[in-house]
Amino acid sequence: MEAVARLNNVPTSPRKMRLVADMIRGESVNRALNILKFEPKVGAARIEKLLLSAVANWQSKNEEVKLEEADLYVKEILVDSARMLKRLRPAPQGRAHRIRKRSNHVTLVVDNLREATIQEAVEDEKKDSK
Repeated sequence: MEAVARLNNVPTSPRKMRLVADMIRGESVNRALNILKFEPKVGAARIEKLLLSAVANWQSKNEEVKLEEADLYVKEILVDSARMLKRLRPAPQGRAHRIRKRSNHVTLVVDNLREATIQEAVEDEKKDSK
């Protein structure tokens, strides 16, 4: 059973955040936390906190399963652009240049690896039978 965590209006450009998100996509939760803990990029601390939130959400959904026994991994992580603050900066000869301060939304999905492989096998059998 998967769990979702969302982080909205992060004041970092989506391009910078995607660099961090690509590092942990498909990794186990423990490995992803280790990667994020020692990553110096700006978005790593925020994604680390988001990953911990997703694990807590999964744990509240599956109280009968121990977290140590569950083989959790980052199933999906999406970084979408959010609102953009537009500012003007003075330029030479009375002109103005537009400055776009970008922000993003991050969606992180955590799932149990064993359950995910079982579901994929069942879906493959259904496709083969048709």
